[in-house]
Amino acid sequence: MVLTCKYFLIKRIYASVLIVLLFFSASGCRVSYSFSGASISPQVKTLSVQYFQNRASLVQPGLSQALTDALIDKCRAQTRLSLVNGFGDVNFEGEITDYNTRPLTVGADSRAAMNRFTITVKVKFTNSVEPQYNFEKTFSRYEDYDSRLNLSDVEKDLSEKIIALLVEDIFNAAFVNW
Repeated sequence: MVLTCKYFLIKRIYASVLIVLLFFSASGCRVSYSFSGASISPQVKTLSVQYFQNRASLVQPGLSQALTDALIDKCRAQTRLSLVNGFGDVNFEGEITDYNTRPLTVGADSRAAMNRFTITVKVKFTNSVEPQYNFEKTFSRYEDYDSRLNLSDVEKDLSEKIIALLVEDIFNAAFVNW
């Protein structure tokens, strides 16, 4: 009797699982998985990244190219999308709007002890397949550095760190829909 009840219960569980699986397959449920956490519709095939112009009051040569290239590299490494010239199924465009350094904390001698180096980027993301994911946002990141150092001495390293953080934020806003 106990063996018959266990057998009946197991059959019922299998039947329930089968019904649930059939329901999801019949409803056209599509799920895409990625090791990067990116959730991209299978209909999205191409990607384009327009050149990010530097419109900040302080223009650092090479910053526009570094940001644009870093975003392209991130998308290539973390998605299956093909990069195209012009406009792809998803498109990034924007501009660097701020690039500055400011005193952050003041020491006992009324001099800045730390400075904050900031880069701000305005981004327009267009998804022609799933327009509900389109956005226009401003992303800003900073790094602090000792005020005894000249910005020119630390600028390259700080810029690289900030660009990596900005690209991560932009990528997550576009493709990681948590």
